[in-house]
Amino acid sequence: MRPYADNDYPTNHKPDWKIIAGLWPYLAEYRGRVILAVSMLIMAKVAIVTTPIALKYIVDYLDQNRGADMVLWIPLMLVLAYGALRFGSTLFSELRDAIFARVAERAMRRVSLRVFNHLHARELAFHLDRKTGGLARDIERGTNGISFLLRFTLFNIVPTLLEIAMVAGILLVAFNVSYVIAILVSVVVFVIFSIRVTEWRTAFVREANNRDNQSNSRAIDSLLNYETVKYFNNERFEAEQYDEDLDLWEQARLKNRTSMAVLNIGQAFIIGASMVAIMAMAVREVASGQMTLGDFTMVNAYLIQLFIPLNALGFVYREIRQSLVNVERLFGLLGEKPAIEDAADAKALAIAKGEVQFHDVRFSYHQERAILKGINITIPAGNTIAVVGASGAGKSTLARLLFRFFDVNSGSITIDGQDIRNITQDSLRSAIGVVPQDTVLFNDTLYSNLAYGRPGASEAEIHHAARQANLDVFIRSLPDGYNTRVGERGLKLSGGEKQRVAIARVLLKNPPLLILDEATSSLDSISEQAILDALNEVTQQRTTLVIAHRLSTVRDADTILVMDQGQIVESGGHNELLAKDGYYARLWLQQQHSDKENQE
Repeated sequence: MRPYADNDYPTNHKPDWKIIAGLWPYLAEYRGRVILAVSMLIMAKVAIVTTPIALKYIVDYLDQNRGADMVLWIPLMLVLAYGALRFGSTLFSELRDAIFARVAERAMRRVSLRVFNHLHARELAFHLDRKTGGLARDIERGTNGISFLLRFTLFNIVPTLLEIAMVAGILLVAFNVSYVIAILVSVVVFVIFSIRVTEWRTAFVREANNRDNQSNSRAIDSLLNYETVKYFNNERFEAEQYDEDLDLWEQARLKNRTSMAVLNIGQAFIIGASMVAIMAMAVREVASGQMTLGDFTMVNAYLIQLFIPLNALGFVYREIRQSLVNVERLFGLLGEKPAIEDAADAKALAIAKGEVQFHDVRFSYHQERAILKGINITIPAGNTIAVVGASGAGKSTLARLLFRFFDVNSGSITIDGQDIRNITQDSLRSAIGVVPQDTVLFNDTLYSNLAYGRPGASEAEIHHAARQANLDVFIRSLPDGYNTRVGERGLKLSGGEKQRVAIARVLLKNPPLLILDEATSSLDSISEQAILDALNEVTQQRTTLVIAHRLSTVRDADTILVMDQGQIVESGGHNELLAKDGYYARLWLQQQHSDKENQE
């Protein structure tokens, strides 16, 4: 069973409320809109709070003039005022939302772009370890959480507290302090209950999120490995594993839903009990003549008006807690610094000749296992150096270090005497073209994938690169030609076709330095020779590091380095190494024998 549990975020961890303060920069960008939206909010609340007063005067006028000659226009004007206040509260609330919409949507855009850039800035090791499905869910929930926090913190919590204060003030002036005390006690009990139960529920929310990430990661990973699943007839196994994760997710969601029911029932009981107690006080005063029927109606209207947003405040608090959990994960992701960063005084790479040197380079992915053990290599400008050896010898690690996917543990790598740790990653990678062993394409057209090597290239340049990579005949044979879609990760193309696309992209990029990491490993013999001829022509003017397993592809290299167990054990030209009758010669004989057997 593959380890998919995403338990790196404890369910009992308490979120940091300071996160809300961290949202201020997103509000500050549209300070004017925020101020105008808050103004609309205040006007809406004023309209809402004064509505019961208009209702009181309507009821009192009708009650006191019952059976008498009533001046009809007075209650009609009061009704008109009541309707205008009702409409005004809705109008100002909608205007508030419309004005603030740009602020919230822009915040989501800014955060999404920031996360996107941050993820691309992260080191290769991060992406090798991370589960894409869970990461995507974290980003989605986090960006939505930011929008929720911006909207509801500003437009629900603050206005609800403002409304409670205004209603309490009106009741204190219009009646007596007992109503204010009763309302405040009800509010305090409601808030304390909501906070305590919500704190208890937060662990269930986190667990549900973790299980959601876990099941989503498994689903995406299984679909990305569709062919492997088919090769081993493991559809049922994958479904069973996915169902196990869904079962855990179902249980977590059940806990979440059940605990929410407890919260909702408790809140409803507190509100109902409070309304009964306060309305009983009002009934007694109406019966004793201390309060008019209009006053009674006003108290009832205020209670309904007060407890509806208070109940909503309980919902908002629950959602804010959940949003804090989601945003905290997102901000936690943003707070993780990339392992590979530009130095504070990093300068752009200046290539005069293009000489590459490895100076006593030592490196390990894990402390307990050394990969490179004191490597010294010089690649003269314009020369091609090939590195060969058995799998696991450390060949591809040289390419990763030169491209600065990782930093050396000790020693240094220089280009024209410039330590690559002291130059910007952007300028370094702009100067290097890479043809990887495993080419993954975007789910787009062939033309778009070719143009990715240099997005500003002309159509003629793209077609020329395709011809150089021996790809144009294949493209012309396709019904849609360059507009053919390659599918997810390029699965509609063969390995050789994908590799030729990768070669064409590098030719289009036209960099001064080249890394060819098993660049012809997926090609047949005829295509391989055609590609080698093109690459040999291209590498004449470039400093090239060739990583190869098949020795026949590097016979023409200026120098061949033989690696074994993280060290260079032999170096020289092809014929020179064969004459030594050493490790290279043994590899050569083994591959020749294998090729002969395959031909038979």
